[in-house]
Amino acid sequence: MDQPAADILMSRRVSLVSWKTFLAVMGPGLVVMLADTEVGSIITAAQSGVQWGYRLLLLQVLLMPVLYVVQELTVRLGVFTGQGHGELIRKSFGTGWAWLSVSGLGVAAIGALVTEFSGVAGVGELFGVPRLLSLGLTVVMLLTVVLTGSYRRVERMAIALGLFEFAFFIVAWRAHPHGAEVVRGLTQAPLSNKAYLYLVAANIGAVIMPWMIFYQQSAVADKKLQPHHYRYAQWDTAFGSVVTQLVMAAILVAAAATIGEKNASASLNTVGDITKLLVPFLGANVGRVVFGLGTIGAAMVAAIVVSLASAWGFGEVTGYRHSLEHHPLEAPWFYGIYAAAVIGGAVLVDLVPDLVKLNIGVEVMNALMLPLVLGFLVALAFKALPPEHRPKGLYAWIVIAVSVLTAGLGVYGGICGAGLF
Repeated sequence: MDQPAADILMSRRVSLVSWKTFLAVMGPGLVVMLADTEVGSIITAAQSGVQWGYRLLLLQVLLMPVLYVVQELTVRLGVFTGQGHGELIRKSFGTGWAWLSVSGLGVAAIGALVTEFSGVAGVGELFGVPRLLSLGLTVVMLLTVVLTGSYRRVERMAIALGLFEFAFFIVAWRAHPHGAEVVRGLTQAPLSNKAYLYLVAANIGAVIMPWMIFYQQSAVADKKLQPHHYRYAQWDTAFGSVVTQLVMAAILVAAAATIGEKNASASLNTVGDITKLLVPFLGANVGRVVFGLGTIGAAMVAAIVVSLASAWGFGEVTGYRHSLEHHPLEAPWFYGIYAAAVIGGAVLVDLVPDLVKLNIGVEVMNALMLPLVLGFLVALAFKALPPEHRPKGLYAWIVIAVSVLTAGLGVYGGICGAGLF
């Protein structure tokens, strides 16, 4: 074999090895991003499209790098310290700060689980399934996935559930948006309008959740990713950031091209509201079945991520065993917290009649917690990471600017949502 042919063959082998490594490493970033497009985010994207057409579509693209910058820090921390978020806060800043952080996580997780289970119940009711039955089946499935599997098995199941979100692309395509109107919307941004700015803040708040940070860092540590996996883990996070925002964009486009054109003042407080209004435009199959499948996939993967983030977070602060590689009898507190989160969320949704008001309160609370959540994340990046792996130079300033802007707009949205501004 001549030298050029040998070089080509070697290059192909290296490329194949790189792809195999990427596929082995891929998971934490993609899973957490699929969970990011949860029920609350779906409602936010739909409201954006109905109220403002395509004027918030460009924001979904601009949020891709914002989401990547924030979540990439969790990858660095997980890979180069081998520790979860709660554990690293405890070791870097003390037990008191760790408990403050994980307490915020617990409150945010309860709110998120209420949102996810309300979405599942809403889809079930559209098909005539009693709320108690749909919630019960969801709980059984979520408990079975985690209590009978290793980390890798749970990760694969979460990805499989999250792939149902691709159904939203079908919904957007069947909505037949007008290209000229989409382009026109991309060039318009009424920044002097407070209602528009509120939805800008809401979309930003829907991108960064406290449980996302806890989950991805802990998942990277639990998966035992090493420094030589770092580049592939970055690509995993980048790919997930693009996918989740494209899903948000698809939902926005579908709502703008259908409900927004005929009923821009429509109230979209629940997934059921959105689905019922889509059916006249898209038909029962796409408007109800396909949209319902996407919503269930988003809700299920988010419920897994939120519950595991809670179990990992409390385990890291208290020191009890907190790994999916342990048998339930070896880590009873870890699995107990997960089960309590899942069952508690379902019970609360079944008992609370007015979930709309509860969901609004949860969104306000999450927005107001962003300064604390992002503050800890950035502080850890500059203190807990080995010096050679800390953000440096221009990128360090980008990290700080993105975090401050995201936290500031999150607080603004929260204050507006509470009617204080």
